[in-house]
Amino acid sequence: MAGRVAARAHTNIALIKYWGKRDEALYLPTSTSLSLTLSSLYTDTRVSFDDDAFEDVLLLDGQIQDAASTAKVTRVVNLFRERYGVGSAAPRVRVESHNHVPTAAGLASSSSGFAALATALRALFEERYPDAPRMSDTELSTFARRGSGSATRSIFGGFVEWAYGTGSEDSVAVPVDDAQWDVAMVLVALSTQKKKISSTYGMKHTADTSAFYPLWREVSERDLDDVRAGIRERDIDRVGAAMEANCMKFHATMFAANPPFTYLTSRSLAVIEYIQELRAHEGLSVYYTMDAGPNVKVLCRRSEQQRVHELLEERFPDVTLFDAVAGPAPRTLTEKEWEELYG
Repeated sequence: MAGRVAARAHTNIALIKYWGKRDEALYLPTSTSLSLTLSSLYTDTRVSFDDDAFEDVLLLDGQIQDAASTAKVTRVVNLFRERYGVGSAAPRVRVESHNHVPTAAGLASSSSGFAALATALRALFEERYPDAPRMSDTELSTFARRGSGSATRSIFGGFVEWAYGTGSEDSVAVPVDDAQWDVAMVLVALSTQKKKISSTYGMKHTADTSAFYPLWREVSERDLDDVRAGIRERDIDRVGAAMEANCMKFHATMFAANPPFTYLTSRSLAVIEYIQELRAHEGLSVYYTMDAGPNVKVLCRRSEQQRVHELLEERFPDVTLFDAVAGPAPRTLTEKEWEELYG
């Protein structure tokens, strides 16, 4: 249907973490990060113009969202209104999103959510305003960034960097490798509840008060170099070792904040210890990482993924596991696909 477009974007998991903004308004990071886009967790979003509405509307999994959540979406929509030269003359937008990933639980739902929104909005505005200059994927990543920093990286598939850049125009997503080799992940969902400390608050509090934070930025660059080299060599052990090191330094910055806080739980630590045990005693190439939440993401060989899943399931029978391989870039969905999925 004209005036209505849907898109799907996949989550990504950071191997080298994004943790802090040097510009809050433009969402410019304090360091370069690197992630793997995942196949099995994603967000579907449909956007449409409503010529009769007075404000934008956001529905998440069929529920109308509050003003604060809608304002985050409107912030991104306004960027498209400005980019396509229509400003306040553009009609309001209705946004319908369905998350196939727990929201706000440290499983990167914001990365897929805002990447799907940006992808759908680009198609919607290009359909309505065909004479405007086309938007590249690189430019699109800067629009996704303004919704959620991690969404920058979900504009491409495989391994992706979000560049530090010199400013808003070049702090962009850069595809690194399609990850079509012996690499996969198993996500250990210890909690699907909304976390008590948001990523936005956590990173700002850490950047403002942690004595470890300046050192974090320095050593993160070295970890990034190691991961880049491991990807070039297709050496999962080099990638995994650097990823683990970066993860633990990332969480150390929070312990050194004032007051200190953590996203780690006793269950998180139990999974981490088990991953170390599997690597030492089972000979598996398994490595852990965690973001701003209690859930553990396990990097492994694709050829060993089933075995890793079975061992984790045996040790932790009450948790939910998600298997994933490298995921693709966002794509638009047909009206038929949307209707078959959501009616």
